[in-house]
Amino acid sequence: MYKLLLCSEEDQASVNIRDSLIASAEWEDDGEFLYHDNFAMMTIPDIHIFAECIDNSAKKSGIDASEIIFLSRHKAASRIPTLTVHPIGNFNKAEFGGRDRTLVKASPATMTGLLRSLSAKDQKHFQVSFEVTHHGPFVSIPATFIEIGSDESQWSDKHAARMIADSILEMEKNDHETAVGIGGGHYAPRFTEVAIGYKVNFGHMIPEYAFKDADEGGLVRMISDSAEKSGTKLVYVHRNSMKGDVQKRVMCAIDACGLERISSADLDAVSEN
Repeated sequence: MYKLLLCSEEDQASVNIRDSLIASAEWEDDGEFLYHDNFAMMTIPDIHIFAECIDNSAKKSGIDASEIIFLSRHKAASRIPTLTVHPIGNFNKAEFGGRDRTLVKASPATMTGLLRSLSAKDQKHFQVSFEVTHHGPFVSIPATFIEIGSDESQWSDKHAARMIADSILEMEKNDHETAVGIGGGHYAPRFTEVAIGYKVNFGHMIPEYAFKDADEGGLVRMISDSAEKSGTKLVYVHRNSMKGDVQKRVMCAIDACGLERISSADLDAVSEN
């Protein structure tokens, strides 16, 4: 089965990543898809966060993909040059594609592998980071967004596009155990740090702002769904990001889901053989 790469013509960074992929390998073109190794690349005219069920469209054209990687820009008011990867879905209302309170299956080994590959490259002035789960579209196969941020000057950066293209083509998956991350804000520096330093892959990541107004049932739903859509029973809590009462609430919800809490002390460092 193919890994489906999706490019949006409305997204400058997406097009630049696609062009870097084309320049970095030999691709076959059937007029609708480009093919290289186990990758099939598709370009759509519209913005991809609203490309609902695009995997079904690809399947109708003969591409039965095992997962999808969205090539994308990342926009932030800070304008900090950043390369990001993240899973997709909505913990609450779907304001930017996808479905209300619905998560898409994560692809932890792919997503974390891309993060590690990017972090090992000569990033010059770019940071590398996970983002927590957010926005659409809804698809029925595991999905990852990989992005250049955070404004127009970075979206057109050829070096950044080449780093992402190379990371996709060179990425090596692993069989590390997977964890759901809970805590922190929209960016996930702690989960990023743990993923780079330890033998663990992250799936869905729930920021505190997603559950601060949720009742206990809502929090249990978010955690349970995150674990199910990440294919794991393990949860890593960024405890230092939470006040004591919030931390206690999260721990009770994890226990109610029948999941196991882990910390860095439970993980092997990546330098260990």
